[in-house]
Amino acid sequence: MSLLEVAKLRAGYGPVNVLEDLDLVVEQGEIVVILGANGAGKTTTMRAVSGTIPRHGTISFAGDVITKASPEAIVRSGLAQVPQGRGTFPELSVEDNLRAGAFVRRDATVSADIDKWFGVFPRLSERRAQRAGSLSGGEQQMLAIARALMSRPKLLLCDEPSLGLAPLITQELFGIIEQLNRDDGLSVLLVEQNANLAMKIAHRVYLIETGRIVATGTSEALSADDAIRKAYLGF
Repeated sequence: MSLLEVAKLRAGYGPVNVLEDLDLVVEQGEIVVILGANGAGKTTTMRAVSGTIPRHGTISFAGDVITKASPEAIVRSGLAQVPQGRGTFPELSVEDNLRAGAFVRRDATVSADIDKWFGVFPRLSERRAQRAGSLSGGEQQMLAIARALMSRPKLLLCDEPSLGLAPLITQELFGIIEQLNRDDGLSVLLVEQNANLAMKIAHRVYLIETGRIVATGTSEALSADDAIRKAYLGF
């Protein structure tokens, strides 16, 4: 049984469908990357999976069908999203943002997890009492990821984590995502414009065009395809 199975997914905004019969799978412990041009349907896919827009088809997560589940119920089931544009609570402190990420939990180890993520993201520890809105772009992205991880997800959805960030910060973030996958077994579904960097950490890649998956395979296999290299990787 796959961790996430998406079949015949259709979703969009108002009367306009962006996704048309989209299929994808994420196995336990995988980093799966979705690549495509602007407007191809990458962000819509993430929003549909996380339940923040209407969708049709079948979405199964950890063996349960979640197609009609609310976003809160989906988070409770173990799926968390880092949305495009970070989406922190700017007026709250860094620490309070992390506590907000644990809103679905009822255990007594939230503070311990905050300390854990401050260890992974030491810049946030240095700014734990600072307003999130006053952080740099890279620090806000780190906070958005750490806040999502506070729900203890089985699958993390990351939508364009490198957007607007300097290359060195982007590489640091991708290194952290790869480390969490390797050391903690965190499964990740990643949308990213920086195709070359994303493919370095991906176990599998999906290429999307006009709301449909047009190719899938390992990074090595897709990189060896001349047409895909020219269209998506800038070679």
